[in-house]
Amino acid sequence: MANFIDRRLNSKNKSTVNRQRFLRRYKNQIKKSVADAINQRGVTDIDSGENIVIPKRDLSEPFFHQGDGGIKDRVHPGNDQFTTGDQIPRPPKQQGQGGGPGDASDSGEGEDEFTFSISKEEYLNLLFEDLELPNLEKNQLDKLIEYKTVRSGFCAQGMPSNIDIVKSLQGSIARRIAMSSSKRKKLKKLEQELLLLNNDKHDHIQQERELTSEIKTLKAKIAKIPFIDTFDLRFRNFAKQAVPTSKAVMFCLMDVSGSMDQATKEMAKRFYILLYLFLSRTYKNIDVVYIRHHTQAKEVDEHEFFYSQETGGTIASSAIELMNDIICERYSDSQWNIYGAQASDGDNWADDSPRCQALLEQKILPKSRYFSYIEITQRAHQTLWKHYLQVEASHTNFAMQHIKSVADIYPVFRELFKKSTRTVA
Repeated sequence: MANFIDRRLNSKNKSTVNRQRFLRRYKNQIKKSVADAINQRGVTDIDSGENIVIPKRDLSEPFFHQGDGGIKDRVHPGNDQFTTGDQIPRPPKQQGQGGGPGDASDSGEGEDEFTFSISKEEYLNLLFEDLELPNLEKNQLDKLIEYKTVRSGFCAQGMPSNIDIVKSLQGSIARRIAMSSSKRKKLKKLEQELLLLNNDKHDHIQQERELTSEIKTLKAKIAKIPFIDTFDLRFRNFAKQAVPTSKAVMFCLMDVSGSMDQATKEMAKRFYILLYLFLSRTYKNIDVVYIRHHTQAKEVDEHEFFYSQETGGTIASSAIELMNDIICERYSDSQWNIYGAQASDGDNWADDSPRCQALLEQKILPKSRYFSYIEITQRAHQTLWKHYLQVEASHTNFAMQHIKSVADIYPVFRELFKKSTRTVA
C-alpha cells in the first residue's frame, strides 16, 4: 500500500492559484472554445465573460492505482446451450432501456463535457493573446503607456522565492539587540558585582549565591529570544513602472450604404467591436477616429458609428479623403503611429475605385504604419477588391481579407493583427 502526502502550504488564495494553473494547462482547448463562443455572441455582449466547454477526454490524467498481482484462481461458467455456429437470439427489450420515442443516433459514441465559467478579464486575455499593432515605432515618447517590472524596496509579506536573506538577518539582529539590551546591561552589572565579591577577602556566600542565581535566570531569558522570527522576514518587492512609448491613432472606416444589408453591417460591427476592445485593452491612451460613409463621409462618435441607421449610395473615396484631411489637421505622421481599418461589402461606384487606389498609394500608406481592408460579401468581388489587390502587391503595410460569415470574423481579425517576430526600434 503506497501513501502520497501533499506537504505544500495551503495558501489563502489556493483556489485562485489552482484556477490559473488549470487555465495554463488546458490553454489550447480553452482558446479553441473561446474562438467558437465568440461566433455565437450578440454584438452587445461580445465583451462579457463566457461559459467554456472542454471535452472530457482532454481532461484525462494519469493516476496511481493498485495493479493485479499474485496468483489468482478463477472459475468461469461453462456453456451448455450453444455450439459453434449457433446464432444468439436478440434479448427482449426491458422497460427503461431504450424506450424513448426518438430514433437511435448514427453519430457514434457520446462523451461527457466539462463546463466552467471564465471572467471578462480572463476571456479578453485569451481573446487578444499574441496580437499587436504591426510596425509600432517609438517615434514620440508620449501618450501610449507600457509597463516594466522594477525593484521597489522590501515588504513584510511575499513569496518564499523572494526572501532577502541579508535583509532578514539584519532585522533579526536588530530585534534581538532591542529585546535583550536591558537584560544584557543588567547581566554585565551583576557579573561585575560577582567579580568584586569573589576578589573580596571576606566571605559573602549568600550574596554570591543570589547573584549567581540571578545571572543564570537572565542568561536563560536572553537565550529564549529566537534567532529569527516571522517578523524579521523581508521580501524583495517588485512594482510595475509606467514607461513612455509611442502615441498612436486608429482610423475606423465603415461603409453604411444601401448595399450593406443588416447582416453585413452586423458583421462589420462585430469586427470593429473586436478592434475597439483590443485597442482599448492593450494600448491605454490610443486615439480612435470613427468615419462612416455612403456617398459622403462623416466623422462620428462611438455610439453613432455602431448604432446610426443612416444609409445612401456608395463612394468609398470620400472616407479615405476625410481620413487624409484629419491626419493633416491633427495627426502628424512624424509624431503619431497611424493605422487604418476599412470594412465594406466591396460595392463601389466603378469610376471611384481607381481613385481609392490612388489615394491609398499616394497619401495614406506613405503616412501609415498599417492599413487593413476587410470585404464582407458572399458575392463575386467587385472593382474595389481588384484595385486593392494591386495595392497589396506593392505595399507591405497593406493587408486585405475576405469575410463570408460570422465564423470568419475572429480568424480574420487574428490574421490581420497577429504578433510579428520582427521587432521595430
